[in-house]
Amino acid sequence: MARPTAVGPPGYTETLPCEPETARRARSLVSVALNTWGITELAEAGTLIVSELVGNAVRHTSCRLVRVSVRRVTDDLVRIGVTDKSHALPRMDLVADGAETGRGLVLVDALSHRWGYDEMRWGKTVWAELAVPAC
Repeated sequence: MARPTAVGPPGYTETLPCEPETARRARSLVSVALNTWGITELAEAGTLIVSELVGNAVRHTSCRLVRVSVRRVTDDLVRIGVTDKSHALPRMDLVADGAETGRGLVLVDALSHRWGYDEMRWGKTVWAELAVPAC
């Protein structure tokens, strides 16, 4: 199994297989990072967000690998991202009552300070930011 790599101003990233089981490892990475930074109160939202972002990559792309990252962008902001090599962009659809799928980005939107994506020549990163509560 790959080991997480420290990146830039505090952050961690790990490249993982694009498969449903990866969500568990991604949740662990986010949880450990938030614990290391002393902001465990963001762990529930952060782990749900990364699960949804990984799940979307697994369901909607044909990539072999995803890169999961969690970065302390500023003292007040944590960014969780999932990078894949697909050019298919995320979109938040209206979901019919009773539908069992399609609520992932609605949940990400509700739990995060803001979310979005960055397009690259070879793929994209879908990210969500969490505001760090004032002490």
